[in-house]
Amino acid sequence: MRVEIKEVNQRQEARLFSQFGNMLYADNPYYVPDMESDIMNMVNHRHNDSEAETIPFLAFRGDKVAGRILGIINHKANRKWNVKVVRFGFLDFIDDEEVSQALIAAVERWGKAHGMESIQGPMGLTDFDKEGMLLEDFDKLGSMSTLYNAPYYPKHLEKMGFRKQVDWIQIRVNVPDEVPERIARVASIVEQRFKVHIHVMTTFEILTGWGKRVFQLLNEAYAPLFGFSAIEGKEMDTFIRTYLPIVDKSMVPVIVNEDNEIVGVAVTIGSLSRALQKTKGKLFPLGWWHLLKSLKLKNEEGIDMLLIGVRPDMQGIGINSLFFNHLIPIYKKKHFKWAETGPQLEDNHKELSQWKNLNPQYIKRRRCYTKDIL
Repeated sequence: MRVEIKEVNQRQEARLFSQFGNMLYADNPYYVPDMESDIMNMVNHRHNDSEAETIPFLAFRGDKVAGRILGIINHKANRKWNVKVVRFGFLDFIDDEEVSQALIAAVERWGKAHGMESIQGPMGLTDFDKEGMLLEDFDKLGSMSTLYNAPYYPKHLEKMGFRKQVDWIQIRVNVPDEVPERIARVASIVEQRFKVHIHVMTTFEILTGWGKRVFQLLNEAYAPLFGFSAIEGKEMDTFIRTYLPIVDKSMVPVIVNEDNEIVGVAVTIGSLSRALQKTKGKLFPLGWWHLLKSLKLKNEEGIDMLLIGVRPDMQGIGINSLFFNHLIPIYKKKHFKWAETGPQLEDNHKELSQWKNLNPQYIKRRRCYTKDIL
């Protein structure tokens, strides 16, 4: 039976798109599922404006779904970086080269019809979406903020002529029993010299201005990083309303200066990996309970350090030591044993060097691939 590619237009097709990843990895103990309702919402409210366009495709072998892919044109990022790139995301497929080739070809055709000259991925619509194809450590538990894929995925892409564009790595550290003396000393010096201090936001503050100030800082801090485009408008409001109010505020500290300006933020959250696995990608009937229990009642062993952002003029002066000085005692009190970062660009030496005093492990290398559209 030949491979058939269908653009997702019907609600039932959107449901199949949202379910496929969780079905493909149903028996994989390391895969952390996406919430199917989130994917359904994304597919049913497709972007088609001056900022971005998206298009979802499904691959079928006979009457069975064999793969999925989302084509993305981030016009804002393309304008910023002066490129004509179509991205792909949500790429999942059975171990069948005809299927993977047909999915990529569908996005290439769509991109070419819109004037794009190259294709790259896996990437998201924004820099806060999941990105990067896993190249190693397939036997390590995934997280809510990262992609998981089988070992055959990179082989398929490389056989199609894709090449490396950038790599990310993640850092894992054990939570020490106490703040290392060097970190505590540097934190004290930085605090006094630059007149900065840790502030723990309230929900009221987040919803009445501080949340937007956090994203304005992140836009400034991440502006030079690969593929980044600013989070603004509705996207910013959605992140603020949906996520920031429900996290433990003590684990999302900001650093402010004497003028009450935010110069740094760390967004960390207790790992939800096991809870998400129990949900099987569904909020109902009991998925919400597993998530609430992990967030509010019984922590898992790990921390997801989703991101750290520092204003460019404050980078390289040891300001991150204030985050560690604040967070390590909180992690110990809550009985967390380890912390793992999100993907960090392998050449972002400023970011990677901040972990050197915590005996880091460098794990889960992942890659953004690219090739020209012919």
